[in-house]
Amino acid sequence: MRPHRESHLVARIGWLRAAVLGANDGIVSTASLIMGVAASGAPRSAILVSGVAGLVAGAMSMAAGEYVSVSSQADTERSDLARERAELAASPEAELEELTAIYVARGVEPETALHVARQMMAHDALGTHARDELHITETTTARPITAAFTSAVTFTAGALVPLILAALLPLGLLVVGEGAGSLAGLGLLGWIGAVAGGAKPWRPVVRVMFWGALAMALTAGIGRLVGTAV
Repeated sequence: MRPHRESHLVARIGWLRAAVLGANDGIVSTASLIMGVAASGAPRSAILVSGVAGLVAGAMSMAAGEYVSVSSQADTERSDLARERAELAASPEAELEELTAIYVARGVEPETALHVARQMMAHDALGTHARDELHITETTTARPITAAFTSAVTFTAGALVPLILAALLPLGLLVVGEGAGSLAGLGLLGWIGAVAGGAKPWRPVVRVMFWGALAMALTAGIGRLVGTAV
């Protein structure tokens, strides 16, 4: 009999979260920066320089932030696994009882739970406790480098949208066009993220466009006020 293989959407959660966060931040932060500088009356050269600087700084910040935060998660996982390994070596019977209780709590008959726990611990004691007690699995385990790389690349991809708009749009229409184009990019991003995650797209699209519009409107307003004052 051929084994039945299933592909679940939750397997994407690690890279999908970092990708959506990176691209969203790339569009919103870079577009907001460009609109703020443009609204102040700055020339196109200054607008483009600020946009490129925001892209580079943002990509590095996202990569560093993801790497540090996910590395902290990985450190915690390693510490828990080391503690579990020591407990298995020191008191295997207590760990067997603990695993049995976990299976019983999930609805397995006590005798069956004990039998299954013994078999699972004989096969892979640490892996079983990591999965069933600590909830550390191949799907959820922390991957700092993957998260950092994904965030940096997707931030850069997102930031290129407002940067290209700033280079191509007429200066007089830059603020309005930048806002409209970036909101369209955010809407597309929300739709892609929802489809990739198996969710209905309208709510993620509205959510990402609302917060993006708010950030860009506030930044543009501040830039106009500063430009007028200066």
